Amino acid sequence: MGPLAILGPGTLGLSTAQWAAECGLETWLLGRHLEHAEAGLREIHRRWDRALAQGRLSPEARSRHAGRLKAAPFSASALEGASVLLEALPEDRDLKVPALASAALWGPPDLLLLTGTSALPVSDLAAGSGSRGRLVGFHLFVPVTRMAVVEMAVPSDTAPTWVDRARGLAAVLQKRVVQVRDQPGFAAARMALAQGLEAMRLLEAGVATAEDLDALMTLGYGHPVGPLELSDRVGLDLRLRIAEGLAASGESGFQPPPLLRAKVDEGATGLEAGQGFHAWDSQGRRT
Repeated sequence: MGPLAILGPGTLGLSTAQWAAECGLETWLLGRHLEHAEAGLREIHRRWDRALAQGRLSPEARSRHAGRLKAAPFSASALEGASVLLEALPEDRDLKVPALASAALWGPPDLLLLTGTSALPVSDLAAGSGSRGRLVGFHLFVPVTRMAVVEMAVPSDTAPTWVDRARGLAAVLQKRVVQVRDQPGFAAARMALAQGLEAMRLLEAGVATAEDLDALMTLGYGHPVGPLELSDRVGLDLRLRIAEGLAASGESGFQPPPLLRAKVDEGATGLEAGQGFHAWDSQGRRT
């Protein structure tokens, strides 16, 4: 497989770029400008340095990984020779559509276009960006280095060749593919959101504390994190946007509770803000 270009040095982009390089792929991390991309590259190198200091990574492996990873600004020249473009921008249609349109225009005709959205309909992004029939939803779970699945959302008019190539990338990344129908929220986000919203309603009603509600799911059902902690990690602003979108389409069960709106309005949007349903430190740990 040829080089993988990843657009967006945010949480998803950095995690995917790190893992792709570790899996042996030549990986190009693309940002708004060179410094934006290079800042992401430095963060990945810091992660490898920590793994090296802790004895989880050998100097030889670190050198190999680093040699497969480079940073560049998003441009036509940056896509020359790329085999795949994974758009890993924030969950905002107004950001994703122009970027995908540029990639479709700048990249070679055989460039596989993937969107990392976890909730926006792929068919809508494809129609808006002029990539109908070739865009595939490729929802990786963060941290990509540890999560073993990818949710592939495929519009009905997508050519099988693109789907097969996306599956090939998933195999290189050592991910199990779960292919789902293209719809708002796909499958994973809908299931997680439904549980998260119900936990928020229980918290709002004073049934139990956030810590105790999460403990019921981690200690009682074996979930790795509880629904409120997961909501903080995903971002309460993103949870709200997805819930509003689903509710507006007539799915009343996803109507966001007032508590969620209040948290977002006050800026307590979760891990990145340092405060959500839990408090977080700068290292992403609950305090």
